[in-house]
Amino acid sequence: MSSLSSAKTIHISLLLINAWIWLSSVSSFAKLQHFQHPVKPDGSLSFLVVGDWGRKGRYNQSIVAFQMGLMGQKLDIDFVISTGDNFYEDGLSGVDDPAFNQSFTSIYTAPSLKKQWYNVLGNHDYRGDVEAQLSHILREKDKRWLCLRSFILTAGFVEFFFVDTTPFVDTYFMDPGDDTYDWKGVSPREDYLSNLLEDVDAALKKSNATWKIVVGHHTIKSAGHHGVTKELVEQLVPILEVII
Repeated sequence: MSSLSSAKTIHISLLLINAWIWLSSVSSFAKLQHFQHPVKPDGSLSFLVVGDWGRKGRYNQSIVAFQMGLMGQKLDIDFVISTGDNFYEDGLSGVDDPAFNQSFTSIYTAPSLKKQWYNVLGNHDYRGDVEAQLSHILREKDKRWLCLRSFILTAGFVEFFFVDTTPFVDTYFMDPGDDTYDWKGVSPREDYLSNLLEDVDAALKKSNATWKIVVGHHTIKSAGHHGVTKELVEQLVPILEVII
């Protein structure tokens, strides 16, 4: 739990940590789609963050979901953020893939988790049908679901900038091994990344939020086995450092 100015508080629980969040203290702006989420009457905000979770209840997913439900109730959360790898191993095959129910709807059943989920994509999601996760059809199946490549969320004194980090990583393009990635909507890659960086830079600079939180799937720097994502260090970090 972190105390912020004007007695406003964000409660952040970070689970399954193959993800990153870059915070700086200091609306879509540019071309990024923009969403609003109300804060509590006292001005406070609470949320959970989870990543690498879509395992049909296996690999402790159900156990973690149960604990999320307890923490969500204790903190009276307003929403949940997913940092990607929403469905293992290869994303969704389409909007009717049963994995959506098996890994999401039937797993996160606690009353406290019946809140809006704001999701971005991970590299495993790009191995399936990306458009399926972005489709309004999934939102019709479960109204909690909202997934976009990149977008902005404003919640009172906080602004979240969700960034699609998978297309930055060279290995997925140059040496994908046996994996197949769905790059529809990303190609040509250079133009996609250039436009995304320009939009994120402009949005961060125009934001008047007390707190700016940038959310993405890949670690920028990590002590874990994934280590440093050099493409993010070289291309995204300079934009973030200017804002601090």
